[in-house]
Amino acid sequence: MFTHFLNLLATIISVASLLIVTYGALIAVMQFIVNEVKRFTGGYSTTNIRKLRSVFGTYLLLGLEFLIASDILKTVLEPTITELITLGGIVIVRTVLSVFLNKEIKELESETKECDASH
Repeated sequence: MFTHFLNLLATIISVASLLIVTYGALIAVMQFIVNEVKRFTGGYSTTNIRKLRSVFGTYLLLGLEFLIASDILKTVLEPTITELITLGGIVIVRTVLSVFLNKEIKELESETKECDASH
């Protein structure tokens, strides 16, 4: 009974992860299209693309957090070497993404502050 509950919970968390990433991708695609349309009106900005990457990266990281939680539950239920390797790989990818995303967000914030100060 408890194992069935944990399997169900892991599945629900995995679906939540998928929904978060899909939602973030939809937002990113819409923002990308709006920015590309601005090429024709003169409002295009590479800063907007960087902001878009930051927003999408944030959704990816959140989705990966949920995926890690799901994999932890699955690993507790079936601690196979494959599950442990999968969990380790996801944690490494999430960590690398987080480091680079945080770096990019800080750079974007400092550029925005510089632009605001010059105007």
